[in-house]
Amino acid sequence: MTPEDYVQQKAAASGSSFYYAFLFLPKPRRAAITAFYAFCREVDDVVDEVSDPGVAMTKLAWWQNEVRQAFAGQASHPVMQALMPHVPVYGLRQEQLQAVIQGCQMDLEQTRYLDYPGLQRYCHLVAGVVGEVSARIFGQTEERTTEYAHTLGLAFQLTNIIRDVGEDAMRGRIYLPVNELQRFDVKAHEVLQRVYSERFTALMKFQAERAHQLYDQAMALLPAADLRAQKPGLMMASIYRTLLREIEDENFQVLHQRISLTPLRKLWLAWKVQALGRV
Repeated sequence: MTPEDYVQQKAAASGSSFYYAFLFLPKPRRAAITAFYAFCREVDDVVDEVSDPGVAMTKLAWWQNEVRQAFAGQASHPVMQALMPHVPVYGLRQEQLQAVIQGCQMDLEQTRYLDYPGLQRYCHLVAGVVGEVSARIFGQTEERTTEYAHTLGLAFQLTNIIRDVGEDAMRGRIYLPVNELQRFDVKAHEVLQRVYSERFTALMKFQAERAHQLYDQAMALLPAADLRAQKPGLMMASIYRTLLREIEDENFQVLHQRISLTPLRKLWLAWKVQALGRV
């Protein structure tokens, strides 16, 4: 299997909304974003699939070294072998890849966030930076597009947090800020035991409203000159925001199930953005 085959398989197997947006890209950009996305999946899977935190931390340290070696011209992992040819083309930086790994390390070191600014730091590393890199690969020409991409990445991550409250609870993690749990009188043990209440629903409505505000902010920040190039991001925005609305329609029944969109619906939403040019 070639490095290119490996990253394609990794991206396709994830079933992610991102994959559907990649389908409409020209081949060189599609190859670059697929390799970068496969890298993100590799390091994220370390946290989700390795049960021993010590082993997971060792694996992430290996990835930190692999990134350093790759930028020194000695990539050994197929993901980095597939990604490195695209680095000079799209101006990707080593510190951006290291930031994604650092965000995954936070998952091993921290299972609670005291407030939203603390959560934002985590979201910056695992989603904001990913948005910035993606925007470069998609064909960014305006400086302001970086802020758009970063804000959109935060919106995606908050949507993921809302969707995954139950799954995260099974891993002992709560990404909802502690001071907001207190504000809505939701006890941590209620979340961990996946107990619904009107208080929980009110808390989740608050989280959803914040995510919607970020989607609106991101759309307002996107320069008209980059609208066409950033279509893949707009496709993801359409898919993720539709998912958020689906969760709202289900009255935030996220503790016992993972609410998702069908592959066909994701493809349809992506195609609509491709055809109409807007969300």
